[in-house]
Amino acid sequence: MHPFKRLYLYSKNYQKDITLGIIYSSLNKLFDIMPEILIGIAIDTVVNKEKSILANIGFQVAKEQILILGLITAFIFVFESFFEFLYSLKWRNLAQNMQHDLRLDVYSHIQNLDISYFENKNTGNLLSILNDDINQIERFLNNGINSIIQVFLSSLLIGIIFFILNPSIALLSLLPIPLVLFGAFYFQRKIGPKYYEVRENAGILNSNLNNNILGITTIKSFTTEKYEIKKIEDLSYKYKKANNNAIKFSSAITPVIRMAVMMGFMIILVYGGYLSLDNQLNVAVYSILIFLSQRLLWPLTDLSEITDNYQRSLASINRVMELLKTPTKSIVNGKKLNIEDLKGSIECKNLNFSYSKRPILINLTIKINFGETVAFVGATGSGKSTFLKLLLRFYEKKSGQILIDGHDISEISLYDLRKSIGYVSQDIFLINGTIAENIAYGTFNASQEEIINAAKLAEAHEFIKSFEAGYHSLVGERGQKLSGGQRQRLAIARAILKNPPILILDEATSAVDNETELAIQKSLEKLVIGRTTIIVAHRLSTVRHADKIFVLNKGEIIETGSHKELLEKKGIYSGLWDIQMGEKNLNNFPMQHSNSLKPTTSSNP
Repeated sequence: MHPFKRLYLYSKNYQKDITLGIIYSSLNKLFDIMPEILIGIAIDTVVNKEKSILANIGFQVAKEQILILGLITAFIFVFESFFEFLYSLKWRNLAQNMQHDLRLDVYSHIQNLDISYFENKNTGNLLSILNDDINQIERFLNNGINSIIQVFLSSLLIGIIFFILNPSIALLSLLPIPLVLFGAFYFQRKIGPKYYEVRENAGILNSNLNNNILGITTIKSFTTEKYEIKKIEDLSYKYKKANNNAIKFSSAITPVIRMAVMMGFMIILVYGGYLSLDNQLNVAVYSILIFLSQRLLWPLTDLSEITDNYQRSLASINRVMELLKTPTKSIVNGKKLNIEDLKGSIECKNLNFSYSKRPILINLTIKINFGETVAFVGATGSGKSTFLKLLLRFYEKKSGQILIDGHDISEISLYDLRKSIGYVSQDIFLINGTIAENIAYGTFNASQEEIINAAKLAEAHEFIKSFEAGYHSLVGERGQKLSGGQRQRLAIARAILKNPPILILDEATSAVDNETELAIQKSLEKLVIGRTTIIVAHRLSTVRHADKIFVLNKGEIIETGSHKELLEKKGIYSGLWDIQMGEKNLNNFPMQHSNSLKPTTSSNP
């Protein structure tokens, strides 16, 4: 389907506005070409007086004819200006409204895409679509459609007038138009892929700029400024080169069209002049043809700009619509379930999952009773965080079951499932707002008292009070004004405020010092009461108070028990504990460590 047809189908809610815009643009052009006709009639009046065109319709006095022409001119200019105001208002409002709707629809669609989609996509490219491409569509709707309508209508109306006044001159004057159209469409076909390349390079450049700005601390600490500048220079050069290739074709359109226009104007000027000198063509008609030839042919020079705008928009529409077409249902939503009915018991039966055909979880079978605090430990890549993502249904299992209170999570609506889980991840997301807004994120109706209480339980209240503005202090983009430990404590406070039946802490204390970790451990002792808590950690001191600890290795549970029981077994967990306590050398440790895996695609059941 052609991109503009897809855009037209998308704009079904604006069909009335589009129709009115076309009507206003058409009426504006109709009044716009009338002054040239009036000029010819004025010349006819001055030259022929009582034998002029106006005299033949009842206005015999020459001065009276001039007065009538003046009134008609005023009438025409008023209506031409009036319809220009209407079409400008209509197209601009339409452009803004559709831009707004497109951006919201694309963003909403992105939010509904699976996590696996983002692991294979360029963030900067998505930002480029949300901003640059949608803005380009807005620019086309703002000016481009009206320009196309007016150029087409101008040529059609003036062509009709030419044939009425003198068919032979009309035929000759229209001879260059096929050349103009051929040139425009030829360059259009050539320039289209080049503008798509421009948009793709813009996305890559934006991605790297965004990534570098977010990682400016790392860049400075590793003194890689020159390296990054060179990388951006290379990407910017590719973007510039892609643009230059498009500009070469874009710039060539206008000269070709101008030569064709010049040919048409010369034909009218010379041939029409000869006919007038031989008294075969009325002077007034000759004047009208001369003036209208400008309106017939010169607007065609706008085809270069229109074609350029059209192709830029074509590439942008393609990218936007392709993103909207991206499937969102690899993880099928389940039925609704009343969150209040969830207690929090969790059971896994023969759970299997793979990243790109490489098994990560193998026949995982566990049972977590309501109110228990359990922990998962193991080497990097052993499947700990993967299990959490399956529980939250960020990924879909390959086979097996995960049950909450006996309900298969695939049958629970995603909203209700995730609403019932408080998730504190390794990668803390903070909005660019105040501390209070970040704690209340997701629980927007929370009172100030509830926010403060959650902060106290997360051992965040004291450091928040140390800021001049307290809970109204701004955290900066991605929380850059806070330390890693402070960010983690805000994330814990956020999960506490949510008050879910299931709490997940994925390396939630990895960025805090020992003193803060001890304080958080004390608060967690109160927090875990009445809810099921799952802790994933490399630091075993974080999990030693758990009711049950699962030791994972290469996707399989190799040990289970409490901290004390596992130490007594003198197995893998005991070895890990000794290493962290400095009592054993890692080289002598029997567990096989696997490299950290980054998922590429999720395996569907």
